[in-house]
Amino acid sequence: MPIVTLMTDFGNKDFAVAAVKGAILSSVEHPQIVDISHEIDPYNSTQAAYVIKNAYKTFPKGSIHIIGVESEKTPETEHLVMFFDGHYFIGADNGIFSMIMGGLKCEKMVSINIHDKMPNSYAVLEVFVEVAAHISRNGSLDVVGKAIEEIKEIKELRPVINPQGDQILGAVIYVDNYGNVITNITRKIFHEVGKSRDFTIFARNVKFRKIYETYSDAIDFTLPKEKRDEAGKKIALFNDADHLELAIYKSNTKTVGSAQSLFGLEYRETVTIKFE
Repeated sequence: MPIVTLMTDFGNKDFAVAAVKGAILSSVEHPQIVDISHEIDPYNSTQAAYVIKNAYKTFPKGSIHIIGVESEKTPETEHLVMFFDGHYFIGADNGIFSMIMGGLKCEKMVSINIHDKMPNSYAVLEVFVEVAAHISRNGSLDVVGKAIEEIKEIKELRPVINPQGDQILGAVIYVDNYGNVITNITRKIFHEVGKSRDFTIFARNVKFRKIYETYSDAIDFTLPKEKRDEAGKKIALFNDADHLELAIYKSNTKTVGSAQSLFGLEYRETVTIKFE
């Protein structure tokens, strides 16, 4: 029973997701289809890369991941299939694959070349599903494409360190369902540059001088509930993906607000860490 995951920017209003699932059911024998997300912002490769990189690792080895984000084939954007970390990834060469690998090398990567065999060459519905079906039958990747070495990178995912080594210039790359904002600054980079020095995080007009391990670490539970500093408490922490996250304790985008709304932080907004 092959596992096929789907991540797209199709949304759930239209028929596109259902059509892709129908094609998978018609082409793959007894598939187990899992939706990772269909709410990726349109054409947002950075957001898609963050989501798929942190989702795929929990799936069994051999899983097939179809990425339908900015998936149109153009003279500048090829379609790829990659075998990495025991998983198969099918999508467009728009930078997503480079973030999944995170500087490591994949076992195999090919540029898909079966488009002339497809009736309409509708990327996700036909090309990607056909490749997934081929993989599910233990087919060789060499049959569906030509081996390649170089792929595009999402350069904006890399924070910038100043020459003096006392500042990290990062940016917001993702806003989650709670309105928490996630930056491209990782725990690894923070410790490599910071070297245990004091610091201040600047995000618009908001400052943070402490990074918590968890949300609850920011609350003093030894105090009676009515005396705790909970509502609207701003928090900086490294999330489960080891990215610096700026949050509001128990935020709600529809009621009390969130880091996104209260701090005024949107996608690509600058976040700076200065070390002393």
